Amino acid sequence: MSRRSSIPDSPIDRLKEISTWISSVLDLDELLELIIEKATRMMQAKASSLLLLDRKTRKLYFKVATGEKKDEVRKYEINLGQGIAGYVAEKGEPLLIPDVSKDSRWDKRISESTGFQTRSIACVPMKVHGEIIGVVEIIDKEDGNPIQYEDMKTLTVFAELASLAVGSARKIDQVKRENRDLKEEVANKYQIVGESKRLQKVISDAFKVANSKTSALILGESGAGKELLARLIHRAGPRKDKPIIVLNCAALPETLLESELFGHEKGAFTGAMIRKIGKFELADGGTLFMDEIGEMTPGMQAKVLRVLEEGVFYRVGGNIPISADVRIISATNRDIAKEVAEEKFREDLYYRLNVVQIHMPALREMKEDIPLLASHFLDIFKQEKGLQHLRVSEKAMEKMLEYNWPGNVRELRNALERAVVMGNGREILPEDLPISAPKKSHSGMEVGLTLKAAEDNFKKEFITLNLQHSGGNRSKAAKIMGIQRTYLSRLISKYRLQEI
Repeated sequence: MSRRSSIPDSPIDRLKEISTWISSVLDLDELLELIIEKATRMMQAKASSLLLLDRKTRKLYFKVATGEKKDEVRKYEINLGQGIAGYVAEKGEPLLIPDVSKDSRWDKRISESTGFQTRSIACVPMKVHGEIIGVVEIIDKEDGNPIQYEDMKTLTVFAELASLAVGSARKIDQVKRENRDLKEEVANKYQIVGESKRLQKVISDAFKVANSKTSALILGESGAGKELLARLIHRAGPRKDKPIIVLNCAALPETLLESELFGHEKGAFTGAMIRKIGKFELADGGTLFMDEIGEMTPGMQAKVLRVLEEGVFYRVGGNIPISADVRIISATNRDIAKEVAEEKFREDLYYRLNVVQIHMPALREMKEDIPLLASHFLDIFKQEKGLQHLRVSEKAMEKMLEYNWPGNVRELRNALERAVVMGNGREILPEDLPISAPKKSHSGMEVGLTLKAAEDNFKKEFITLNLQHSGGNRSKAAKIMGIQRTYLSRLISKYRLQEI
């Protein structure tokens, strides 16, 4: 054995060793026992203990105890302010009692009950962010001598380490609770509600798909809940603990879409000030949900196909191949098969994405689910607004059941939210709902109108129908009508159609 290894550790070395435990030992009980046992040995104490304060009961309970009577001691609790430990916990100041028999604060109840003879006690408070959480105390020296004031410095350090351990454990518990609450909140937010046979068939198919890596294509109208279904498939599968990354392919032009999907290197183009990680890379191990794939340009379709075929991609401006284990779920509200037939969408990419196809039904196809959906959304809004007794009137429910909901579940949610905000706070009435039965088209022109009035009537009805069909999405409505979105916005203001 070398001379160096035979030399005992200094107190500083021992404290350094203990400080590493804070980050390496995950079990709080084990960590506190290690700290107190180390303190007992270093200070050559006959016994020691760590007591934590229960704020609700205002009592100190023994979390850790050493010495020959440690098991018996743990059965006791001490009131805040009672005895030496209770006094220190109440005042927040350290205390050294060389001879307990001469101190009026000494409570000999535990000592007499256990038969443990006590002469001197040193006790220091434990604090987290200035709040007293407990105390650490040592009793007597092994050689029979009383505890000295020099021992208080060491004991204070151990109390600080124990406090740090408790504080770290509480932070971890808080993060775990917040993470659990967030997961529950997300699950509730993206919950699929309904009991209709059509919807239950869709959910059943989703669970079948979930346990594979197979690409899935979800078809359905805007607002029908395609993203909700994608999230259900992700949550029900083995990738649930990994991220689901959502990208709307219709929201960006091709150049920006490529950067969003694959990322870019610093300086790849004007404005690329830093490296950016793309959606494919972020979704590694998880799921990438590509919404509105029918909106991708032919050039972008080719790039996505290449990644799916080769399994690697390059950041924009980069030359290092990057691989990612990603499960692809895509969606579109277009007749994608027709677009393939018309060569507007690549057939090879279609077959790559369309291994399993699920059709999300429109709300008008499952009207029996409207009461359940309305109740679900109303519960959310009632909690947000503090309107616990708000209900939907029978007439309002009849109106919702008669309406065809061209904007599907999204339109229903928006209509109810508007009704909650603008209603009387007690009952949702039919007039609170921003919906109306679709107008029948005229077989001929109405006599007695000027040409200008007839044109205005036609434009107003035409815009209304297209906005309802697109679920209130002005960009889609403008595209269908073949006009600029800014022009559509001016017409909406002119004809006062803002609430559609």
